[in-house]
Amino acid sequence: MSLNQIIFRNLRKNLKNYYLYVFALIFSVALYFSFATLQYDPSMDEVEQSTKGAAAIGASSVLLVVIVGIFLLYANTIFIKRRSKEIGLFQLIGLTKGRIFRILTAENAILYFGAMVIGVLIGFIGSKLVLMILFKILEIEAITKLYFSPLALAQTVAVFAGLYVLIMLMNYTFIRAQSILSLFKVTSTAEQRIGRMSFGQIVMGLLGIGLIAYGYVLSARMFSGEVLDMQQLMYTMLLILFSVILGTYLFYKGSVSFVFNLIRKSKQGYLSINEVLSLSSIMFRMKSNALLLTIITTVSALAIGMLSLSYIAYYSAEAQARESIPEDFSFAQAEVMESFVSSLKEKGIEVEVQHRQPIYIEIDASQVMHDSSDGEMLSSSVISDAMVGDLDVKPGEVVFMGYGNVVRQLISIEEQGPIVLHGLHQALDQQLVGTSKQGVLPTYYTKGTPVAVVDETVYAKLVQDLDPKLQKGEPTDYYGVRIIDRGKTEEAYGVFQSQKLEVPNFSQIEMRNNQRTTMGLIMFIVGFLGLTFLITSGCILYFKQMNEGEEEKDSYTILRKIGFTQGNLLGGIRFKQMFNFGIPLAVGLSHSYFAVKSGWFFFGTELVTPMVIVMIVYALLYSVFGLLSVWYYKRVIRESL
Repeated sequence: MSLNQIIFRNLRKNLKNYYLYVFALIFSVALYFSFATLQYDPSMDEVEQSTKGAAAIGASSVLLVVIVGIFLLYANTIFIKRRSKEIGLFQLIGLTKGRIFRILTAENAILYFGAMVIGVLIGFIGSKLVLMILFKILEIEAITKLYFSPLALAQTVAVFAGLYVLIMLMNYTFIRAQSILSLFKVTSTAEQRIGRMSFGQIVMGLLGIGLIAYGYVLSARMFSGEVLDMQQLMYTMLLILFSVILGTYLFYKGSVSFVFNLIRKSKQGYLSINEVLSLSSIMFRMKSNALLLTIITTVSALAIGMLSLSYIAYYSAEAQARESIPEDFSFAQAEVMESFVSSLKEKGIEVEVQHRQPIYIEIDASQVMHDSSDGEMLSSSVISDAMVGDLDVKPGEVVFMGYGNVVRQLISIEEQGPIVLHGLHQALDQQLVGTSKQGVLPTYYTKGTPVAVVDETVYAKLVQDLDPKLQKGEPTDYYGVRIIDRGKTEEAYGVFQSQKLEVPNFSQIEMRNNQRTTMGLIMFIVGFLGLTFLITSGCILYFKQMNEGEEEKDSYTILRKIGFTQGNLLGGIRFKQMFNFGIPLAVGLSHSYFAVKSGWFFFGTELVTPMVIVMIVYALLYSVFGLLSVWYYKRVIRESL
């Protein structure tokens, strides 16, 4: 038999095991080529004007290469170990290590570059779809065309050819380092098996659960208690990160085995066939995969968390713009406002103007603020109730407005209680009677604190007793312009843009569009990177299950011979895969939930809907690999007799 015949026979034999690897490789090449094409596509000029989109996509391409590179190298490690006996047999029949390396190189070249050609073709066709998705997210009205970039092709070939060289170096090192005897022992030592639980493993298991719980508690309290400075915040975040990652590693190293061992002991050794095929197998194998599962769980949580936060910001853009800028347009100078309003009236756009004059004082709110010392002052802006539509505040009462999600987390205030308004010479005892999320001044005026709304008579007293130091450099007038006909707001925004007005003049639409553009681009990039990681990590777990299936094939043969049906065994396999894929998914979702919950209010106004949508989509896509592994086991069980 010639060398070429050996190569093609091996390819045909192993292709059934490589199909998911080939799919992941094609997907990765297609996505990278699409991203590379976007960098050179003239249509991206529409995005570059505001967000430097091509630069952001170029940076994401580097992360994509890192993810794909790690996957290809790890997958190659699994495959080369699976073929160790085959390599040993080649040496036994007289083939030199050099010729064996050439056989593997030729096989990998056919598979790798064949998948690469298909990936480039799909990437070229799909680049238009990717660009359409980006424009849809960013709400950009532009015509997309199919664009081929020779530079993108050269960049893709260079990157993946470099990865191929690394894979071949890994194969060469493996073949050179192994003796014939060791090649026949590689697969049998690939998994670490354990006997009984030691005291150290029990402590490790409890410590893993404890560290994760400690990290969760810290993250929940990070913004709910005392306000931390930047250094304290950084230390707390590093401590949370260290605690959760180490806890996750110990969880896989000891906690899973510890919990399942307790379940097994509670049954006094009488396990059903489902429990034998699932609990026992997971107990003895998950420990050896602890590092891999920790990495997969951590990066999954990072991807889900970043995607959730960016989607929260994108989803909440309009509501957040309304909270930050109460009316459609905001001005600090009367003449600028009047010029804008007259331009609108020329176009037949009717408006309503709100004029508010904030003053700046210090408020002793220690009786209503949590975690504050006596006499601690809150610098705040004050307006009268006559400046706020239908709100009527009685003399001696105060309502805090603009008390939104971010302010609520940083400054915890009770709904009612005594407060003191301090002027330059006198102090006015007042009663806080409520708070409201509704904004009445842009953040440019409030500096991140709630606005105190008081009765007009109290406001007049404060105006006569102002501290000049507190007023220095602060804006004293706010003019809010609201468009009466909501269908003409975009036209009014066009007028605002044409006048090229800058800070301290604001537009609610502009803020909404800027946030949607920025967070939409981040969501687009993180979404595709997260999908790439999901596919590659799912493939790695699937390949590990393929290895386990081959190793356990003899056990299935024995079970079939003593009377267990294929259905009996498949029930246990389904249970096993639910744990193998479900535990990393559940832990990753849990990590991302606490990470998002600790700081979501900085990104938007809505938590539940965006986060649940992201988690459900991620879980559904992830579960596909669990189903594929069940189908693979079904074939192994069928072939076991």
